[in-house]
Amino acid sequence: MPKEQQDLHRIVIVGGGAGGLELATQLGRSLGKRKRAHVVLVDATLTHVWKPLLHEVAAGTLDSGSDALDYLAQAHKSHFRYQYGRMTGLDRKAQRITLASLSDGRGGELVPERGVEYDTLVMAVGSVSNDFGTPGAAKHCIYLDTTVEAENFQQMLVKAFLRAQVQETPLSEEQLSVAIVGGGATGVELAAELRNAAHKAAGYGLDRINPEKDLKLTVIEAADRILPALSPRLSAKTHARLQDLGVKVLTGNPVVEVTDRGMKLEDGEFIAAEMRVWSAGVKAPDWLHDLDGLETSRTGQLVVDQTLRTTRDPKIIAIGDCASLTPPNADHPLPPRAQAASQQASYLARVMPGLMRGEEPAPFVYKDYGSLIALSEDHAVGRLMGGVFGRSLMIEGLMARTAYNMLYRKHLAAVHGTLRMLMLTAVQGLVKRTRPRLKLH
Repeated sequence: MPKEQQDLHRIVIVGGGAGGLELATQLGRSLGKRKRAHVVLVDATLTHVWKPLLHEVAAGTLDSGSDALDYLAQAHKSHFRYQYGRMTGLDRKAQRITLASLSDGRGGELVPERGVEYDTLVMAVGSVSNDFGTPGAAKHCIYLDTTVEAENFQQMLVKAFLRAQVQETPLSEEQLSVAIVGGGATGVELAAELRNAAHKAAGYGLDRINPEKDLKLTVIEAADRILPALSPRLSAKTHARLQDLGVKVLTGNPVVEVTDRGMKLEDGEFIAAEMRVWSAGVKAPDWLHDLDGLETSRTGQLVVDQTLRTTRDPKIIAIGDCASLTPPNADHPLPPRAQAASQQASYLARVMPGLMRGEEPAPFVYKDYGSLIALSEDHAVGRLMGGVFGRSLMIEGLMARTAYNMLYRKHLAAVHGTLRMLMLTAVQGLVKRTRPRLKLH
């Protein structure tokens, strides 16, 4: 650390997802730029892709290589420091986290194990898929927790398309079949996006593939309806739209085993599938369960109070999916949603100067602005709450899709600023006209 920064308050943020990156950017601009704090962002990857868009990366309709944000560039622009590494340990007494060593990919050590000291630690490591110990799930399913996993699925899909295009024999039962476990937002949006991708693939010369008949899509939800966390009306609308897209939706029949050929359901039915995705439920990363005595919830999240500080150490804060916050008079913790992480980042950016002075902040208040589910490039369904509407408003079609796109633009504005967001949006719109609308490599 440079000598002039040694006496500054050290804020270390672990995790560069929606909440962590927005917080690092805001604190870097407000405190780091004015030399009032030393802000460090730690992440195990080099680039950031907004997690709600990973289903588009998996389908190939979003090129992560072109749309990813580089952490180093963002850190330089926004006056914080970036540390590349995976957190493996915490010493609360010494106020230090441990980062794993980095390999050069050939068996050699590129960077040794190292420690990063903090005065305030913010955990923003997100969540991972929860397969509930289902036999075969970990071995035979793809998860969509990271960009790498989404890209791996996209490669599987492209190769499956190419093989089907040139083979002379009929498709086997499981060939070009995708079974998606979980009827939440990720599973539903992935199914719809895959149908969109199949149509694009056929348009690029893979014309022996019938986008409607050959690509068989199945969504399997253990609850009695898809999108069980949302309203029954929204669930019904989404179910009907998926059926219109030719997606088979199975509810109330959980997966009990996964094999290399498909999914076995509780009632004995077998869903043959060449590609198997698990998106049913989330949990905190397993290594949070025993993090130097911090309290965790049943799903491994760090339990926090109404100011987002962990219950056993006020110097450690948790936000986003890895935090368990139960609002006053609520029966359940906040759901793991990007809007919660973003609101918590904005709240912390406001109260951090006071926390550094030892002041007690006002409690965090979450505002639910609704839910939107994308079902095609020009169609979405959802509900908006509060604001100019004053109440819950159901929307669908192009209007809903436009509102869905605005959520991403809001994230871009948080990390780039409004002017740069508008410029980036314009540039991306022009670039999309010059490159394929589906990644085929």
